[in-house]
Amino acid sequence: MEKNNLITMANQIGAFFKSYPDKEQATKDIAGHLNKFWPPVMRKKIVEIISSEDFKSEEMNQMVLDAIKKYLKH
Repeated sequence: MEKNNLITMANQIGAFFKSYPDKEQATKDIAGHLNKFWPPVMRKKIVEIISSEDFKSEEMNQMVLDAIKKYLKH
């Protein structure tokens, strides 16, 4: 799957959880959603994307980025 598509999809998930008052719980729930609904190949790819030298953190919702770094199973 293309980099921009995965980032867009991840940011859409983050937008849904943005209104949660407990940001740490929202971060866990974002990771839970990714772990439940994204197949391993997509999770692996998003980790590769955020780990690449050309990735700019401003491309991704901060809660999504935190969720991937802290809780994503890949």
